[in-house]
Amino acid sequence: MLRPFSSVRQARSLGRTYATKLAVVGDIKRSLAALLPLLAPRLAGRRDAYAALCQNARREQQARRARLAAAADADFDTPVTTPLVAAGEIARAIGPQEVSGRIVELPVADDQFVHKGDLLMVIDPTNYKIAVSLAEAAVQQAQANAQNAEREAKRRLELTDLAVTVERQQTFASSAVVAQAQYQQAVASLDQARINLRRTEIRSPVNGYVTNLLAQLGDYANVGQNEISLVDADSFWVDGYFEETNLGSIRVGDPASIKLMGYRQIVRGHVGIARVINVAKAQPNGQGLAQVHPIFIWVRLTQRIPVRVHIDHVPPGVILAAGMTATVQIDPRPRPSAQ
Repeated sequence: MLRPFSSVRQARSLGRTYATKLAVVGDIKRSLAALLPLLAPRLAGRRDAYAALCQNARREQQARRARLAAAADADFDTPVTTPLVAAGEIARAIGPQEVSGRIVELPVADDQFVHKGDLLMVIDPTNYKIAVSLAEAAVQQAQANAQNAEREAKRRLELTDLAVTVERQQTFASSAVVAQAQYQQAVASLDQARINLRRTEIRSPVNGYVTNLLAQLGDYANVGQNEISLVDADSFWVDGYFEETNLGSIRVGDPASIKLMGYRQIVRGHVGIARVINVAKAQPNGQGLAQVHPIFIWVRLTQRIPVRVHIDHVPPGVILAAGMTATVQIDPRPRPSAQ
């Protein structure tokens, strides 16, 4: 009798459980029905925003294609501008290249402007003056020996076979030739000594500015040691990197207007072009052959080509320095019409 009663309780418990779950499902449906009117505008807004974004992307792609086509068919009269970097060539580091000694004169100062041929420093010439005197004495001695040997050889040649043998004549003639060679060698040594004496005066090879002057009076300068750095004042240019899509409108010799960041004045120049860039995936091997990477990236960025602008005119008050930032406007000249 207890078993049927237990089954009835279990059935009622299950019924209550199902009823509770149905009530929860109903509450969820009612909550979703209440939220749908609130979510619908947001979903529609996102859908519209996504559609607008796709449309803008298509428009930008079409505009870019149009710009590329226009650049290909342009009349090449539109100025091209790009931020560039002004660069100056360091002419050379000046120092005693063939002679060494103590610095006894240093008439220049750091950042001083010097002209071509101006005296920069003097190496102690004492030893080199002595070398010149010794070389001059050696020349005189060799000259006297050569003249004496030549006279003896002539006298032997004028004698008959009864007075001197042919072998003796040849010996004296050879001695005269050797003495003449020794004389020429002494003359060459004298020339070298005089050149070394002149090299003790180190002069500027270009018009420029003394920079990074570390040498002092009394310092010992060795052969090949750089003592003075000189910036060539006539070698400044502007280096820039133009996109390759703009190079079709630029020609060597085109006029350029250079606006330095630190000055309001316009610097004038003209275009020169550098024709080489570094290709990382095509470096040569030991035999000089290009090693091309087997994987080629098809999505390529526009390469930038270095364009050199030579400076023609610098306004008064503008001081050029290596590393200055500049903006350049190039005015391409019209192409001659095709015949």
